[in-house]
Amino acid sequence: MVRWVPMESNPDVWNKFLKEMGVVGGWEFTDVYGLVPELLMMVPQPVAAVILLYPISENTEKLGVEKLAGTKEVSDNVFFMKQTVGNACGTVGILHSLLNNSDVISAGETLNKFKADCLSLDPMERARLLESSEVIANKHAAAASSGQTAAPSADEKVNLHFVAFVCVEGSLYELDGRKEKAVNWGPCQSDELLSQAAQACQRYMTCDPDEMRFTVVALSKVD
Repeated sequence: MVRWVPMESNPDVWNKFLKEMGVVGGWEFTDVYGLVPELLMMVPQPVAAVILLYPISENTEKLGVEKLAGTKEVSDNVFFMKQTVGNACGTVGILHSLLNNSDVISAGETLNKFKADCLSLDPMERARLLESSEVIANKHAAAASSGQTAAPSADEKVNLHFVAFVCVEGSLYELDGRKEKAVNWGPCQSDELLSQAAQACQRYMTCDPDEMRFTVVALSKVD
């Protein structure tokens, strides 16, 4: 199994990856300091995606299974890929965030080529394409090595997982490369993405109320 060095949950690290991928137009990841309305108001708008980092547990896995089982319809316009690269869930979450917003977020040649190459592929084939991409692997490694803490080795088992939330055609989708398809959380308009995703993140947090390792970041237009 191909394994990458885990990417730190740090907006500065993720923004370095955005720059490596040629993202322009003032889009950056920012911390979400809390899920109550007063703190959500501090997040720059518009928001294109929300990414949740959570510790995998029996309770969070149960919630994931329930939401997946309840998903009957997924828009054909949702970009979804599986994850076959170990420790790449952060990068997969970023790719899900960007490639479901390519109508508003301008990116560079690497990302545009990756999406074009993915168009006719199924989610597993897209995962294999990422697995074989030395260009994206190198950009991931450059960003992962820029964190504030020493990056763990690629072989280290990390029990934390990133999932992305995006709004596509009036629905909130959770995109998790470990699952077989995108998960539909229900109605959501683009200007409701942050508040609706916050509710979904809260559902995960209530699974393990004593756990302190949950973090939330938003992909926002900051200028």
